[in-house]
Amino acid sequence: MKQGRNYFKLILLLIVIGAFFAARKAGLDHYLSLTYLKENLFQLQEFVSANKLLSSSYYLFGYILATALSIPGATLITLAGGALFGLWHGLILVSFASTIGATVAFLLSRFFLREWVSKKFSSRIESIESGIKKDGAFYLLSLRLVPVVPFFLINLVMGITPIKTFTFYWVSQLGMLAGTFVYVNAGTQLSQIENVKDIASPSLLLAFALLGILPWISRWILNALKNRKIYRDYKRPKKYDYNLLVIGAGSAGLVSSYIAAAVKAKVGLIERHKMGGDCLNTGCVPSKALIKSAKVVHTTSKLSQYGLDGESAKVDFAKVMDRVQNVIQKIEPHDSIERYSNLGVECIQGQAEILDPFHIKVNDKVLSTKNIIIATGARPLVPPIPGLDQVPHYTSDTIWNLREQPKKLLVLGGGPIGCELAQSFGRLGSEVILVEMAPRLMFREDPDVSTHIESVFKAEGMKIQTGHKATKFYSEKGKNFLDCEFKGASVTIEFDAALLALGRKPNITGFGLEKMGIEISKRGTVEHDAFLRTKFPNILVCGDVAGPYQFTHTAAHQAWYAAVNSLFAPLANFKVDYSVIPWCTFCDPEVARVGISETEAKEQNIEYDVTNYGIDDLDRAIADSEDQGFVRVISAKGGDKILGATIVGSHAGDMITEFVSAMKHKIGLNKILGTIHIYPTHSEANKFVAGQWKQKNKPEGLLKKVEAFHKWRRS
Repeated sequence: MKQGRNYFKLILLLIVIGAFFAARKAGLDHYLSLTYLKENLFQLQEFVSANKLLSSSYYLFGYILATALSIPGATLITLAGGALFGLWHGLILVSFASTIGATVAFLLSRFFLREWVSKKFSSRIESIESGIKKDGAFYLLSLRLVPVVPFFLINLVMGITPIKTFTFYWVSQLGMLAGTFVYVNAGTQLSQIENVKDIASPSLLLAFALLGILPWISRWILNALKNRKIYRDYKRPKKYDYNLLVIGAGSAGLVSSYIAAAVKAKVGLIERHKMGGDCLNTGCVPSKALIKSAKVVHTTSKLSQYGLDGESAKVDFAKVMDRVQNVIQKIEPHDSIERYSNLGVECIQGQAEILDPFHIKVNDKVLSTKNIIIATGARPLVPPIPGLDQVPHYTSDTIWNLREQPKKLLVLGGGPIGCELAQSFGRLGSEVILVEMAPRLMFREDPDVSTHIESVFKAEGMKIQTGHKATKFYSEKGKNFLDCEFKGASVTIEFDAALLALGRKPNITGFGLEKMGIEISKRGTVEHDAFLRTKFPNILVCGDVAGPYQFTHTAAHQAWYAAVNSLFAPLANFKVDYSVIPWCTFCDPEVARVGISETEAKEQNIEYDVTNYGIDDLDRAIADSEDQGFVRVISAKGGDKILGATIVGSHAGDMITEFVSAMKHKIGLNKILGTIHIYPTHSEANKFVAGQWKQKNKPEGLLKKVEAFHKWRRS
């Protein structure tokens, strides 16, 4: 069926091309000239006068055909319409003929080009399509009102977008009407025209340009009316206490308040618990401290690999957990009230409650503010599994209170948090059973990444139970059990304590959103637009509560946009750029990624090349006995543009930055290959994978000629 469609496309394309060249061959250029029209105007007018219906039909069909085939000369044909049919008759003919012809060209472009463009640029097309669906009519109307951009080009480009055909038709007819009137009217005075370009004077083009911004002025007015309706039930203060109040002092809240203070706005930062949020107190910082202690223990268990004699380190679990708290305390000043107060942020301790778009109650005090940023973060997801309350269980928030190490630890969840903590506890001496409902660990990564990490975990003594769905917890005779469903059968797992690592749930309740009628998305995040604005334009969100990513660095990234968009609107508004988002799972080896994986490239039908470099070949990795893992780059088919990179290795989180920078600044593999990397370092792997790509894409034809040149020089 697809092959038949392709044949039909080819035949139709040949017909269109044939018609275009036939028209050129027939000397259409000669007839579509101002000189010819003026010389033959009297005879043509006599024919039109004697055959009004027939001549109108000929003109209508000819105009449609010329526009559909994008044949140059539309301006002259329009002038002819005024000269031959008069202003109003000509205006009607031209208006409908030009719009129908443009729509045919639009449909031809959609038929021939859209599928190819969607496949070629699928990684970007989604955001473009969503923008066109939302604002396509406005863009098209603006372009039609300003006769500077060639109309045939507009037809072709719009055909690639998802704009509806009917919308394209009526917007085109409306948008081209003003320009059509000018040219048809000019045609009624054809004898006075010496050059077609004389019609489009600078003053006329300026008038059209001003006309072109009318849709956006109209949109601004509509938005103003919409906002007035949204805020009509709320009383604005005559004077505001703050330019901005931020709720939540995690990564997103800290950065947004810091930026506000840096631009001299009066900003208040409200936190009900601890400064630094989850990242400092229960997330990134404590987990990395634990990972380091666990890695040291693991390294000492392999002393013989380094030519050393000795026994493995003896683990004092309570001291390890005390060290974790010491690390938190050492970093704490970076996020402290003292530091942010010195930066110009007013730190307010207490529970926030949004009363309306301009007032927040903290403790017993009501504060007025021009803008609000919600940065309330997320909390561990605790599933409603029967019997959970009957067994000792922890989350990534509460596990840090442990001082007695579980002998047998059940970890529920094989994502980043589950993998990091499971490996750490296993290295510290717990018997770990990792249970994951999906068919493999780290399901967002490529299958061979999951396989590699699973093999490492198993080699370290962990028990991996993928494809197991937890159904029931229970205690019996002083022992704890979990029943799982696996391939239709029931599996029972015994454990001492359970760690729930099933993701995180945004904090959206307890501070007044419910009363405000602010919508919540299907993902459980606060509904917002591309500028991070909620239903109320002066209430913005960032961080985990906004989604779509739950990374500390993404929260900080969003915070800049939230702060700027809140403080400088409507003078400045910026859509959040999610084009290059990296992340890393800090197990050992680490797994870091930016852009698309090979699996995603296949799912999105992207034409790509994949290049792999094994870290077991890297000198520095061999010297450090860390020679495992690989660097994988997904590049555009036939080119060096980087679409994504995955690194599995001991320093993957640091190494990935080069690819993040390359993608952000449009640097290809050729330039990475041409960049000096210090020897011996782990980052050399990035250069070597670029070298592997170059080897696969070497110019064979040119090399044969060079070989012949050298052979000639030897003769």
